[in-house]
Amino acid sequence: MRVVGWPTFVVAGLVFAASYALLFSRHVHRTLAALVGAVAMIVAGTALGFYSPHEAAASIDADTLWLLFGMMVIVGLLRATGFFQYVAIRTAKLARGNPTILFLSLGMFTAVASMFLDNLTTLLTVAPVTVSVAEVLALPAQPLLLLEAMAANIGGTATLVGDPPNILIGSAAGLSFNAFLTHTLPVSLVVLGGATAFLLPRFRRSAGGGDRNAETVMGMEERRALSDPRTMVKLLVVLGLVFALFVAHRALGLTPGVVALLGAALSVLLLRPNIESFLYGVEWDLLIFLSALLVITGGLEASGALGTVGQWVVSAAGGSVLLLALLLLWLGALLSWVVSAIPATVTLVALVRGLAGAGIPLTPLWWALALGVGLGANGTPFGSAANMVLVSIAERAEQPLAYRAWFRDGMPVAVLSCLIASAFLWLGIATGWFL
Repeated sequence: MRVVGWPTFVVAGLVFAASYALLFSRHVHRTLAALVGAVAMIVAGTALGFYSPHEAAASIDADTLWLLFGMMVIVGLLRATGFFQYVAIRTAKLARGNPTILFLSLGMFTAVASMFLDNLTTLLTVAPVTVSVAEVLALPAQPLLLLEAMAANIGGTATLVGDPPNILIGSAAGLSFNAFLTHTLPVSLVVLGGATAFLLPRFRRSAGGGDRNAETVMGMEERRALSDPRTMVKLLVVLGLVFALFVAHRALGLTPGVVALLGAALSVLLLRPNIESFLYGVEWDLLIFLSALLVITGGLEASGALGTVGQWVVSAAGGSVLLLALLLLWLGALLSWVVSAIPATVTLVALVRGLAGAGIPLTPLWWALALGVGLGANGTPFGSAANMVLVSIAERAEQPLAYRAWFRDGMPVAVLSCLIASAFLWLGIATGWFL
């Protein structure tokens, strides 16, 4: 028999708070911290009768994990062919040594790639090439890397598959690939323009008038980056088919996760890779981390605590859908600055789901959440996994991104992005576009 009341609220809340405190402390790896919290929530839930191991397993969103796994497999196989390095070098050559064109082209390429691929994978590929090109042109790499991190987060917000938070939200809300294209993509395009306009003058000042060794860049052989052109072509065909199925998945009765697994299976049939190559791009720590977070928030939801908090939020907003959406957008941004976008999303998805019986439309809240955590992630180096990985890449390349510089440039971009998103939310709710 399920036991729900203040004792369970308190215990579940304490486990949740302790888990996130351990996660934020960074004394242990985030995946290990989440695992400890998940086990603690299951033990507490079983002891108090509000959360069984079976319910904990059911709280893990399988379709989200399938989607992440399938796309990681395909993109990992494609990355091994050198495709991304090839495109990055081509992008740099288009600039012909012009710092402004280089800045704009790298930002645009990163944003577009992150709309359709995992933004973390995009940065892992583009960042090292950026450092090399910057060294050749005697340009500071830090502003370019910072732009790429922000462009990756903005581009990832635009589509269902661009960023794990959107995958979580899309699965929880039943939002399709096309729905993201018609709602978050327009916002992301405007935000990208605003962020680029803000960062470009700063880059120009830091670029100065150094020697531009354009001949070296133009002499780079991008074809040498391609280790297996035939495999690349096959995988691009598979990727094209996957995105076509994403567009039509509802009409076909398929979930996005099944579509991604279908693409991974088709890649196996076409390429017949060994198991090491097949699993090359799979980020197991992310999948385990996400599963553990879902277990933790599932316990908090089962205790009834999130439902109670949701009722308080609705009362505080006076039942206004617009005010609720704006609160959720800025709360999502704030949490992403502190605990990163994925934990923020997992927590707030459960909160929104708890508002189902409050008699208010949830669709605007889902869009507010997607925009808040996705665009707000640019505020701090901890805002997303992509941010943290880029900081590590920059340090290894001896082009460190100082936290102080990130806060100075990233926070204004994040606030500007959320202001633009707030205006879109107001317009979308007023016109029915986001309802």
